Amino acid sequence: MGNKFLSKIFGGKKFAAQPPARGARAVSVLKKAYPYYLANKPVYANEDLAVSDKYTGEIVTRTALADEKAIDAAIAASVKAVEPFAKMAAYERKAVLDHCVTRFTERFDEIAMALCIEAGKPIRDSEGEVTRLIDTFRIAAEEAVRLRGELQTLDISPRAKGYRGMWKRVPIGPCSFIAPFNFPLNLAAHKIAPALAVGCPFVMKPASRTPLGALIIGEIMAETDLPEGAFSILPASRDGADLFTVDDRLKLLSFTGSPDVGWRLKAKSGKKKVVLELGGNAAVVVDHDADLDDAVARIVFGAFYQSGQSCIGVQRIIAHSSIYDALKKKLVAETKKLVVGDPKDRNTFIGPMISEGEAKRLHGWIEDAVSHGAKLLTGGKRDGAMLEATLLENVSRTCEAYTEEAFGPLAILSSFEEWPQALEEVNDSKFGLQAGIFTRDFFKIQKAWDELEVGGVVVNDVPSYRVDNMPYGGVKDSGLGREGIIFAMEDMTEIRNLVIRMRD
Repeated sequence: MGNKFLSKIFGGKKFAAQPPARGARAVSVLKKAYPYYLANKPVYANEDLAVSDKYTGEIVTRTALADEKAIDAAIAASVKAVEPFAKMAAYERKAVLDHCVTRFTERFDEIAMALCIEAGKPIRDSEGEVTRLIDTFRIAAEEAVRLRGELQTLDISPRAKGYRGMWKRVPIGPCSFIAPFNFPLNLAAHKIAPALAVGCPFVMKPASRTPLGALIIGEIMAETDLPEGAFSILPASRDGADLFTVDDRLKLLSFTGSPDVGWRLKAKSGKKKVVLELGGNAAVVVDHDADLDDAVARIVFGAFYQSGQSCIGVQRIIAHSSIYDALKKKLVAETKKLVVGDPKDRNTFIGPMISEGEAKRLHGWIEDAVSHGAKLLTGGKRDGAMLEATLLENVSRTCEAYTEEAFGPLAILSSFEEWPQALEEVNDSKFGLQAGIFTRDFFKIQKAWDELEVGGVVVNDVPSYRVDNMPYGGVKDSGLGREGIIFAMEDMTEIRNLVIRMRD
């Protein structure tokens, strides 16, 4: 790594972190056009991908769209980068990550507004995601200098006397990353930052609806002295992006998105390792001893933040019969208070869904549930891509609103009598990402942790809660493997063993 870059990190003032201003201006901060990044370099190949303001529907910028030739060249460059990237010292990789943290902090307002525009995410949620982006890269910077191995005791029997063993982790090689639209900054960061920490070159396909976040990350990484080919960020059409999945030069595929697409990609991926973070149908259980005001505040947030477009958003609310009516009344009252409107307005809590088509889909599920006997408690109206925060009860377990991932501002209520019944209802799903439980009973907490078929149990909070260094992922149709920096670093490395026969 060049001394010029390291001097910026360690001794220069140019990139000194400044406290982020939280008053993001409600004006476009976008460039007229954005390049893709091929082998670390910006390429203004075309302006074929239009990016819209999800609230107004207006096309606000364009990005270059990669074709199969560009993707193939990026993969070839990543192969060439394997050796020089692996030879980078740990402190040099840390310096790259630290640089990103500094630049994200300096450009905080710009990045948040770009996210607000391209995703329709309310500005306060957008600022929260930039904060998590910074956290994720900061964690990776710390872990880049902690990649450990182990000294093994091999003389476990007479035949192994005089032998010594040890192992270390080495980068797996070129990786393929496919990121979703709902957290285009932080879910991209959960793939990029661990790869930088361990020294894995990568190619990334950001979501076509929200490519800007990943491209801004690429712009900042391009300021560093990473080996040529260490990264490529390539918006591409789904039809033209097969190489991200099928190319045997890639040693790992990490995909975040819908279950149907994820499992299909796994079937086509060949011999490479696959990590899938897919959908959810998250449930929260509220027991009779819960603090209802606290539970309601958290559930309303968990169900409706960023218009419910989160795979761990609260979709099913399962309440003890003794407090069901009181909880329902409070939930309806608080849900009705949510401000719906322009995501650039700091008072807005519910912005648009990612597209009118997605809003139509979920609105259809709501109407179908009502036609099969569900009761509409509040919400249920749609205007274009805007869908009101909606609560239903008595939803048939055969309806899509119960069985599938809503991925929008919808939650359904039901009641239970005994704790095992509540746990059984949580498990009544093909998904298993996270679950939340509100109870003061330690033994019920233990039983839930033992029996719930999910990747994580969150106590006295909603399943929507995530800290970026914890293991995160699901079971059943919710995916394979775990994200979270150190867990992703393990996936992106292989164990290399060393055995030494000692001789006099």
